[in-house]
Amino acid sequence: MTYSLVAYDSAASQWGVATQSKFLAVGSVVPWARAGAGAVATQSYANPSYGPDGLALLAAGHSATDVVEMLMRADTGRDHRQLGVVDAQGGAATFTGSACLEWAGGRTGVGYAAQGNILVSGDTVDAMAETFEAAGALPLADRLVAALAAAQTAGGDRRGQQSAALLVVEQGGGYAGLSDVLVDLRVDDHPTPIAELDRLLRQHQLLFGTTPASEWITVDADLAAELTARLTSLGYTGQLADAFTRWAGTENLEERVDGVARIDPVVLAELRAR
Repeated sequence: MTYSLVAYDSAASQWGVATQSKFLAVGSVVPWARAGAGAVATQSYANPSYGPDGLALLAAGHSATDVVEMLMRADTGRDHRQLGVVDAQGGAATFTGSACLEWAGGRTGVGYAAQGNILVSGDTVDAMAETFEAAGALPLADRLVAALAAAQTAGGDRRGQQSAALLVVEQGGGYAGLSDVLVDLRVDDHPTPIAELDRLLRQHQLLFGTTPASEWITVDADLAAELTARLTSLGYTGQLADAFTRWAGTENLEERVDGVARIDPVVLAELRAR
């Protein structure tokens, strides 16, 4: 009762899943991913054990095709299941049980598997796959959300929309470099969940994204004076370095700050906007 895309970005060494469904909190069931291992989407009378079990098999070095075969072989309810898997090398496999509700099916391509059930038509899966393929210049998270949006435009879940989720992992790519979870966003109940998921992704990128070091701005005397004045007007007084750090932490921008000798232009724009 869902459509999803599992994918691998070889250039960034990222694995991810994006999904939408007329189902409450689809992100609590469908998407699973582990950095260095792969990603799994389990749906259609979903068997939640496919997530951790599939990731364990991928981490042990099994291919996506082998993982699908092993999970299905052990499940007497397989005719009702749908599964998408991408492995550590980007190999992909999808499975649709014979008892899944129409329209149901999937397709694979280089580094991805797209699948869905109870869809208006197969155009939903085709649009998801083709949009993902065409958006190769974008970061994985953006490609996944763009693919969901295209799938919805092509028809989507024939029962409508309710929830959506995005999960992307990268070794050391998460908060403070201490987590592998690069993006984990969920829209649990919303009339337009994909649009809301896109909004949340923009907010995530503002707070936790990175700007190339070459684009950071040197804080000269004039800019230091401006920063001090702006921070003081917001109630952050004292030495510039301390005031700036306190303000950035309050605004959840600490991941974009590295002292005050140079400043991320995104952070500067946010301070000026205050």
